[in-house]
Amino acid sequence: MKCIISVFVLLSLSACTEVKEKDLWTIYEDSFVYAKYIDLTHPFEVKQAVWPGFGTATVSGAVAGQEMPGFISIGEEFTYADHGFVATAYTIPTDQYGTQLDPPAHWNPMGATISDIPPTYAMRPLVVINVVDKVKKDEGYHLQVQDVLDWEDKHGIIPKGSVVMVRSDWSKRWKEIERFNQKPFPGVGLEALKFLHNERGILFHGHEPLDTDTTPNLEGEHWLLHNNFAQAEGVANLHMVPEKGALIIIGFAKPLGGTGGFARYIAVAPPSWSYGVSIDEVPGAPLMTQTHPLARDEFGIMRPTPIKE
Repeated sequence: MKCIISVFVLLSLSACTEVKEKDLWTIYEDSFVYAKYIDLTHPFEVKQAVWPGFGTATVSGAVAGQEMPGFISIGEEFTYADHGFVATAYTIPTDQYGTQLDPPAHWNPMGATISDIPPTYAMRPLVVINVVDKVKKDEGYHLQVQDVLDWEDKHGIIPKGSVVMVRSDWSKRWKEIERFNQKPFPGVGLEALKFLHNERGILFHGHEPLDTDTTPNLEGEHWLLHNNFAQAEGVANLHMVPEKGALIIIGFAKPLGGTGGFARYIAVAPPSWSYGVSIDEVPGAPLMTQTHPLARDEFGIMRPTPIKE
């Protein structure tokens, strides 16, 4: 059997028993180098939207935890000038912070933790369902089964094992820290979640707000996690991604027994897509040079800072 493969059926490789490793290199060189990459992730900040029961992070320069004679003393901060490098200490009050991947263990005492998530999560087909117009009319609009069916009328059946992101454009309000989590905000209806998982067999869904829905008991999140499904929260930049035809690369920290995952999601769109950058355009090595030397701001974050004369 001869397998003819394109980037948009990459995830069907398991059906091609004669595929060799060199074939993946060919796909990379022919397709992935020219594909467009779009970051769907908010960066960590000291002041950002977070569920009010948790609080926000603090950032500072890392200090020596033990004496290194002739090099550094206990409690002394590492600096470029004195030690040749810096490191940063983060105090993050929750693993439910920023763009995240929620494992079942977040709510389910019998559920999988972040460190139980299999490596097969790494890359999947990406579906984007757009409810922006409905959210403009009703900020509390929740995805319905009909929205899923309307997407399928236009694009075909949602692929099994895909990741479905619900585009509401709520992430554009990320800087409105007080408003971001206040009701009303867009959500995902319970019946839509059941349909996506039970009828379409998706891997997980994602949404731009930090909660799944606005019901008093968060019925959607309760159902998902108690039925051993994960979800993505706090996703950004879905307005830059095609509704069909892209892939999603999924990266997350792996704390042992973690009940939440600090995640990074990258969409990979076809080369003709108008948003994003390609490896051909931005190879990544060497990386950029800062416009000014890095120094810590008032929040402890390293930023390019002009030297004061």
